[in-house]
Amino acid sequence: MPTKIIMPQMGESVAEGTVVKWLKKVGERVERDEPLFEISTDKVDAEIPSPASGVLTKILVKENETVEVNTVVAELDGESAAAAPPAENEKTSAPKTEPTSAPSLEAKEVLHAHPEPGGAAPAIHPEGEKIRSSPLVRRIARENNVDLSRVAGTGEGGRISKKDILDYVSLSSAAPDSAEASATHTAPLRAPAGPRMVFTGPTEVVPMTPMRRQIAEHMLASRKTSAHVAAVFEVEMTKISELRAGKGAEFQKRSGLKLTYTPFFVRASVETLKEFPLFNSSVEGTNIVYKRDINIGVAVTLDTGLIVPVIKNADEKNFLGISRAIQDLADRARSKKLSVEDVQGGTFTITNPGSFGSLFGIPIINQPQVAILGVGGVEKRAVVRHDAIAIRPMVYLSLSFDHRIIDGALANQFMARMKEYLENWNEEVT
Repeated sequence: MPTKIIMPQMGESVAEGTVVKWLKKVGERVERDEPLFEISTDKVDAEIPSPASGVLTKILVKENETVEVNTVVAELDGESAAAAPPAENEKTSAPKTEPTSAPSLEAKEVLHAHPEPGGAAPAIHPEGEKIRSSPLVRRIARENNVDLSRVAGTGEGGRISKKDILDYVSLSSAAPDSAEASATHTAPLRAPAGPRMVFTGPTEVVPMTPMRRQIAEHMLASRKTSAHVAAVFEVEMTKISELRAGKGAEFQKRSGLKLTYTPFFVRASVETLKEFPLFNSSVEGTNIVYKRDINIGVAVTLDTGLIVPVIKNADEKNFLGISRAIQDLADRARSKKLSVEDVQGGTFTITNPGSFGSLFGIPIINQPQVAILGVGGVEKRAVVRHDAIAIRPMVYLSLSFDHRIIDGALANQFMARMKEYLENWNEEVT
């Protein structure tokens, strides 16, 4: 009996998804849990695994076509799986169309490698040799500036698997740390530069990618929904910087994680939200819905846009638990392994424009939440202390809040409490 493959719902407010790429052709066999197709929504850019083993018999939704959730996008015939050979010349029921997304870097493009300790890693694949890898592997390589010719493939015929590229990135991640670069786990050390353009005239028109289009719609809807107001505070990070310098090596040796700034901001947000529950609420008509659980969304930068996985019950986690959750969600976001639950239920969001050098930004509220925290770059600045000029590590924090239910006075009290918590940090990083 055929197995119907449906468009999954990748978030509680997501009503549709776009099929970005089919990873199998009609007539090809697919194993249970093997990646079958890629989708994009305003919340998640993900590979969707096959729910069963069998032969792909029908593709009902074309690449770059957007359909509602629960729409049948393909059919799998499990009964004929053993007998049906791959149909090399068979046409799919939905022929591949010209891409409507922004052009991607070619697979053959030479990418910059992370420096290996003691020098650059040697090329494993000779020059001119075709490097076998999936689109997902090439995307991870682009995000981490990895030259695939230096990555050994353990798959059939030397094919580079997702595990191969993730292992390589993990081993070669000893890049120089700085206050700006380490301000969050959630952004790569080098910002995605966007597609390389080949101009055939004075201008080139390129449609938005599905993720970019849906982000645009989500942000515009937020602007139309909430009355956006912002407050900006400057916070001294001396105690936290000294803690990172003194305990960073021990923390990494014990936990396997770098001691970055991000978990400090998450923990400070959690403690402040406990004292100001209105910021952990949403608006439904003329009602204010207070949320018991504190679920912190942390924005993750991808080459195609930005998504916000959620640390569930962040108020129940200690510093180490928060650190592990941040690393886990960021890794799975970049490798397209986030689940539906990972992007649902956020009650407060943190985003970090400072990871790329910005002093601060004024972020747009992530609906249906009522506030979002923007974290600028941590850098040393001249400040006045006891009527003298002193050099201190400083950061600008910006809070965008919904003025329908939050007044400026309360927002400033919220930020003053967070500032106090960060400047007088006394929590163990365990």
